Amino acid sequence: MTKTATSPLRAGVIGAGVFGGYHAGKYVENPDTTLTAIFDPDAERAQALAGQHDATPYSDLDAFLQAVDVVTIASPGVTHAEMGARALMAGKPVLIEKPLAVTGEQADRLVALAAEHDLVLACGHQERLVFDVMGLTAIQTPPKRITAWREGPWSGRSTDISVTFDLMVHDLDLALTLIGQSEAETLSVEGKTERSDSLDEVSIEARFENGAALDLKASRIADDRRRGMVVEYDSGVIEIDFVARTFNNTTGFDLNPDYMDTPEGRDPLGANVARFVDAVLGRADGPAASGEAAAAAVRFAQRIDAMAAQ
Repeated sequence: MTKTATSPLRAGVIGAGVFGGYHAGKYVENPDTTLTAIFDPDAERAQALAGQHDATPYSDLDAFLQAVDVVTIASPGVTHAEMGARALMAGKPVLIEKPLAVTGEQADRLVALAAEHDLVLACGHQERLVFDVMGLTAIQTPPKRITAWREGPWSGRSTDISVTFDLMVHDLDLALTLIGQSEAETLSVEGKTERSDSLDEVSIEARFENGAALDLKASRIADDRRRGMVVEYDSGVIEIDFVARTFNNTTGFDLNPDYMDTPEGRDPLGANVARFVDAVLGRADGPAASGEAAAAAVRFAQRIDAMAAQ
């Protein structure tokens, strides 16, 4: 597909919920794609979103897959692996919203299918692009410690998966990227369940072979919305406020204070979709977050949930 695809690509979205609507809008805005189809098992939901963009609604997945060249999966998290496998086996490059899957085995199967069919497999870890334009991912020295928090009030959304897979998976992906290692040597976990059937709040402490420490907290039952990260180096710290989209840097590393003036800073989701499309068209070496990278975050999240259940 990456060798023969031409613009404009016929794009389709699986899942007609909130995030499906976001992705549909990005395909409409992208000059290299035409939003062609929306799939949802609920025919009324599919019709409602498709009608906003003059696309065709589908409640039959096979028919949907025949009508598109590329697919975004924004259905409930527990369906990502099945939907992704169906799309890949149909020969379609796939962008899967986070999480890539909910088990390491599922994630590894998606990666294997993409490799077998020579297809692009991307994941919705678009905050990587923000770190790219800030200059964080260009730092060659691993941090000494990363502390991050991602909290918000109860919304009732994404209760099919734990808060680890819903929220913390973003920070797991970012931390693994900065630390440069895919698995922690030691891990301790504290979690609680209050409003759903899985973890609604979780805190972890981890250490890696290179000495880096990781302290994360995620909650979907907090009083207020807070999302931030502190990255510590020998030379100082980088404090990031994801809500205000600002940072403070006391290290000697040269970061970009005007990162919000970049397309990635202004619209990370649109930039992630654009990178996926560029990868499919052969104009980029790969997506912002590959299937392999996303699978590492899935395995970490699964390990956290397993420890919390003990």
